[in-house]
Amino acid sequence: MTESLLEVKNLKKYFPVRSGISNPLRAGRALQIRAVDGVSFTVGKNESLGLVGESGSGKTTLGRTVLMLEEPTSGQILFNGLDITSLRGEDLRQLRKKMQVVFQNPNSSLDPRQRMKDIISEPLRAFKGSLTNPIEETVSQVVAAVGLPEDSLMRFPHEFSGGQRQRIAIARAIVLNPELIVLDEPTSALDASVQAQILNLLRRIQEQFGLSYLFITHNVNVVKYMADRIAVMYAGRLVEIGSTREVLEQPVHRYTIVLISSVPDPDPDRPLRIVPLKGEVPSPLAPPSGCRFHPRCENALDICRTTEPQLRQIKGRLVACHRDG
Repeated sequence: MTESLLEVKNLKKYFPVRSGISNPLRAGRALQIRAVDGVSFTVGKNESLGLVGESGSGKTTLGRTVLMLEEPTSGQILFNGLDITSLRGEDLRQLRKKMQVVFQNPNSSLDPRQRMKDIISEPLRAFKGSLTNPIEETVSQVVAAVGLPEDSLMRFPHEFSGGQRQRIAIARAIVLNPELIVLDEPTSALDASVQAQILNLLRRIQEQFGLSYLFITHNVNVVKYMADRIAVMYAGRLVEIGSTREVLEQPVHRYTIVLISSVPDPDPDRPLRIVPLKGEVPSPLAPPSGCRFHPRCENALDICRTTEPQLRQIKGRLVACHRDG
């Protein structure tokens, strides 16, 4: 079994909704958006875990909370066995060297006033007291690793294509030689042909630098190519976790079945296998009792409406369901 690098235990992140004309109090208590509501999972060393789910499921908030960009409401985040939820100040700053992020849109994640060499070298300058190699040498190495020409170091972000800007963001993420990178929809803002190039680049540098990935996306085909395991998220909770092959070929949870069936099939002669789904995604302000998915599940039992299912072993993977498959 792969040694764990990251271990998340019962993590919760709630956002208070302030009272006002448009945000009334309910029963004398302020409402809370339950963006992440009791999530547990692990990411092994040199492993890629794909986190999938529809928009609004809490994937991005989970990624930001794991990185301590958002302070958890409760729960534990263990990184190399250290509980990082209690870290503050300089201790938390030092942790940033080992945990990095690549955001969805490079147009907004890169400073338009900085040249490429300054964008990539900024993390190195922030930790220059602990560096062993000259900054210029390290920048040249990562620029070559992500496939950018070194003679473009003096150019500004607007002078690059979208794919090249994302390569700059990736170079900035790996320049401190981290152990974990959270990739938040890193290809969704790119053209299809460029997406393939960036995914191939991410696989190559993962092997080259020994990285672990938490790969956040709504694109099932992307995690099929990138991830060793898949975690499926719905309404702030994980509903299924297992190996990529098992989950995609034999999904157990009803939501996972629906999600996978919605992926377009490139073969025009193959019959469509879309599984219909009724209802709407529940509000994170007032999630339903019991299983979050039960109002939309045609196989719901009485217990599904009253008791929230926990992740348990079903058919060789973890599934949050009262049924046995």
